[in-house]
Amino acid sequence: MQILSRTVGEHFSIGEDITLFVIAVNGNNVRLGIEAPRHISVHRSEIYERIKNQPVGQQATGSSAKV
Repeated sequence: MQILSRTVGEHFSIGEDITLFVIAVNGNNVRLGIEAPRHISVHRSEIYERIKNQPVGQQATGSSAKV
């Protein structure tokens, strides 16, 4: 795991296609903005786990999934 220190307004990149922006920090909460190509799904961990645990025929695709 890589640990980075950034302040509000700064960003970092993952590869050439993904950029994460630090939008706000409020106590223990951090708001991030994520720029990624449409073919890369971005989910919170609890949503990703729910998607992984769904039977294959019931997996939601695209923007119709609740996040």
